[in-house]
Amino acid sequence: MFLKGLSVPYAMQFTEANWETKDPLPTPEKSWPQKGKIVFDTYQTRYRPGLDLVLRNLTCTINPGEKIGIVGRTGAGKSSMTLAIFRVVEVAGGSITVDGKDISRLGLHNVGGRSTINPQDPVLFSGSLRINLDPFEMANDEMLYKTLELAHLKKFVMGLKGGLDYEIAEGVLVKDNLVCLARALFRKTKILVLDCALPIAHRLNTIMDSDRVIVLDKGEIQEFDSPQNLLANKNSIFSQLSKKSETNRSS
Repeated sequence: MFLKGLSVPYAMQFTEANWETKDPLPTPEKSWPQKGKIVFDTYQTRYRPGLDLVLRNLTCTINPGEKIGIVGRTGAGKSSMTLAIFRVVEVAGGSITVDGKDISRLGLHNVGGRSTINPQDPVLFSGSLRINLDPFEMANDEMLYKTLELAHLKKFVMGLKGGLDYEIAEGVLVKDNLVCLARALFRKTKILVLDCALPIAHRLNTIMDSDRVIVLDKGEIQEFDSPQNLLANKNSIFSQLSKKSETNRSS
């Protein structure tokens, strides 16, 4: 799944929820989520009590294995929808369920620890490339190189002095974005959020290979369909954004 937007609004003030669940329901099994089906059911949220809702009555289903693009103008709610999945913001109405479990009834450890995000600004740590990919040292070289191959980094790493044991000084590496992607892929979670630098008016073409696209406006879902179907409707918001994107690229 591809999700755009994770810049945190300045007005956000968090009171973090419980790390472990205190709900009478049992902690989800280790294999959860098995499929990664996400259902927003009339979901809404605000950044703190007294502020206006930033997401309103979001209702949609993201099926297992789908690649979803989220688009909209500045302030449309893209970041908020992403944050909601990780419970960085808490529910003010409705629910989000993942494989049938309401995430608001789980501890943050159970929610955040079962999904993966590849942030817009890559973060690497001083130490070996191996530790950056696999901090708990759970994998052998073959497993790590398979993951690197998926991120188109295998040849690059094999050419480094030391290979997987190459020392990253002060968190800097030429291909740091791809290393972070490889780290995300290594976790093999069912929900993967890619927060990409994607100015919507200029590079809309980068999400055309999504299975479906969510178009947000003022915190509400205005359109949710395949890019092809949305483009076929000349009156759709997505079609208008695409036309604007083409104009900006040609100017």
